[in-house]
Amino acid sequence: MQRGARRLFAVIVVAACLASQSRAQTALTWSQVKAKFEAANPTLQAAKIGIDESRAQEITASLRPNPGLTLGADGTQLVPYRGVWQPFLGTQYTTTFSYLRERAHKRELRLESAQKGTAITESQQSDLERGLLFGLRGAFVQTLQAKAVLALAKENLDYFDRQLSISQERLNAGDIARVDLDRIAMQRVQYESDYQTALVSLRTAKIQLLTLLNDRIPVDQFEVTGPFDFSEQLAPLDEFRNVAVATRPDLKAASQAVEKADTDHRLAIANGSTDPTFSTWWTHNPSFNNPFDNETLGASVSIPLRIFDRNQGEKERTRLDIGHAERLRDATKAQVFSDVDSAYATLVSTINLLRPYKSTYLPTATRVRDTISFAYQHGGVALVDYLDAQRDYRAVQVSFINLVGSYLTAASQLNLAVGREVIQ
Repeated sequence: MQRGARRLFAVIVVAACLASQSRAQTALTWSQVKAKFEAANPTLQAAKIGIDESRAQEITASLRPNPGLTLGADGTQLVPYRGVWQPFLGTQYTTTFSYLRERAHKRELRLESAQKGTAITESQQSDLERGLLFGLRGAFVQTLQAKAVLALAKENLDYFDRQLSISQERLNAGDIARVDLDRIAMQRVQYESDYQTALVSLRTAKIQLLTLLNDRIPVDQFEVTGPFDFSEQLAPLDEFRNVAVATRPDLKAASQAVEKADTDHRLAIANGSTDPTFSTWWTHNPSFNNPFDNETLGASVSIPLRIFDRNQGEKERTRLDIGHAERLRDATKAQVFSDVDSAYATLVSTINLLRPYKSTYLPTATRVRDTISFAYQHGGVALVDYLDAQRDYRAVQVSFINLVGSYLTAASQLNLAVGREVIQ
């Protein structure tokens, strides 16, 4: 019985370990990281509440004026008449119903202005998301770059250890001096340092990414994956410009602000018009000599005379606000073109630097390292040449990884400038 319990316990432990490893090996792609960010980031969630608040203002703007109801009593007897006190015998009762009739489509214009305000809020939300996603993409690229640097550091360390093992065999065979092996072994500290630094950098990048995702899972159980490479194909600049003009949410918000300013100006003109108040009433007046006049109906129209106040100030302010919004729209459009042009130039420059690395420098550095290593193991070159070849290979590989990271960052910058992901 005890043996069976021990076996069951061992199976449970192994299953738990495998499950933990499975969780640790689950890697998130960029689309999954983006979806997780949009669902969990508190800044975005707070901005979405602002959109709901703006929609609530539409309800207020569409409300009609409340009608008025007045109840009145007059003529109540305060002293006895001929010794008889009947206080309510001659009381006159009046019920009045009134309603303000808004003219010149004021209600419709208020609702239209509120709806355009909501549209601006939605565009501003999209612009906020655009900026936050750029920061998220930067953290994601940094994590991929740290993974690439760690893989390179591990590869270099393993390669150097193999070379060190071969040199140990040569020393045992009397092919090299002890000092040569010691000089090679001293170089290992550099590769070990690179590996440990890469581990810390990767962990730091993951922590930053988890902070943006508002996630509290352990760093060791968090992993991302994605292509860490570059593409030489790039669309013309005009194509990116056209997409930016049609897509950028801040430019859209600026254009919507012009439309809202025009609506507000029309609303200010409408608010300068006269709104009549219609009233009707029923009166019970028992003091009339004619018994058929006890119950009466009446009606009236009250029209304000807008001689002095015709809303002149708001009319002028909103007229000027249209020009102000148009200037801001033009400035935003100019900024859009500047952002796209700058990001495009940076991306083109990075691609121009990466092309020779991929076609020439990387294969050359690998070939030189392998050739010099082979020659040194067979006594064909000096130790200093062997160590220089190792350092040159490491420097070229690190430079290439950093350039790929710069390319992905520049691509993300171009996506930010355009307003959507045109380069994955």
